[in-house]
Amino acid sequence: MTAAFNTVKELSEVDARRVAAIGFCFGGMCVLDLARSGADVRGVVSVHSLLKPTDLPSQGKIRAKVLLLQGYDDPLAPPEDLLAITKELTEAGADWQLHAYGNTRHSFTNPHANDRANGMVYDEMADRRSWHALLQFLDEVLR
Repeated sequence: MTAAFNTVKELSEVDARRVAAIGFCFGGMCVLDLARSGADVRGVVSVHSLLKPTDLPSQGKIRAKVLLLQGYDDPLAPPEDLLAITKELTEAGADWQLHAYGNTRHSFTNPHANDRANGMVYDEMADRRSWHALLQFLDEVLR
């Protein structure tokens, strides 16, 4: 993630001072790890992601603003994981937001997700709400 982030910042069409990262599921965990690394990213958006920290080294302070968009009934990130990450982000001094969508499972933004047995179900309303929250967050952090 750090290598990709540094590469993106060097592209001629990118304002290196105004970069955010968005990830879904495993990618959401990756953007959280980017924030945990202390990277100079303006914001990260983690959508129906895995929330537990990895074994990668953390720099302690999280400078990036963080937006978590999660289904409250996500079996891959249950409510206790939501509590744990909010505690972690607070202790790291992060400016964070959590949007937890009730009666919503994992993969709620994927119209092809239809695996109820494993908790992966598309939810049109949560998808729409999360998209609006994501756009508002990017408008704020990329000014």
